[in-house]
Amino acid sequence: GPVVARHGPDNHGPASASVAEVQRNRLGERGTGLENVDHRVLVYTDLHSLEPNLDPRPPQREIELHLTGNMEAFMWGIDGKKFSEAREPVFLDYGERVRLIMVNDTMMEHPMHLHGVLMELVNGATPKRRPRKHTIIVKPAERLSLDFTADEPGNWAFHCHLQYHMDMGMMRVFNIGLPAGE
Repeated sequence: GPVVARHGPDNHGPASASVAEVQRNRLGERGTGLENVDHRVLVYTDLHSLEPNLDPRPPQREIELHLTGNMEAFMWGIDGKKFSEAREPVFLDYGERVRLIMVNDTMMEHPMHLHGVLMELVNGATPKRRPRKHTIIVKPAERLSLDFTADEPGNWAFHCHLQYHMDMGMMRVFNIGLPAGE
């Protein structure tokens, strides 16, 4: 896919063996192992919602998270930190519209999942018809965006769905505050 960004100066410390110097939009690419099959393969750019999305507002802010890892040390994390090293949750206001940007700085795919909310994949579909996802596979050196509304109060897990990556630290907590007056 096309280069959409270049990595900044932060290398995320020893928990990150590499960084994706160039970040690509890979939503139109087939998944690992499906590159050379003869039949049609659906890719993320083929998807759109059959029902209009409920919240048409543009995002109020962006949160960029880097998926990081060091296979020699068998460390996985987000922004170079294991879950046990993350001091604070990611705080969101109730009703806030958020764009979550994920950058995969590792050499592996990561199926990332945020509990409690449906995320709308920014994949080229019109904003009202973006596909809603619970889990998104982020390919190596990929940069992708998902929009969502923080409308379920509480603490919600955000993690890689590869169990051993989550167990080794690729996890965070998103805290959605209570609605005003509660």
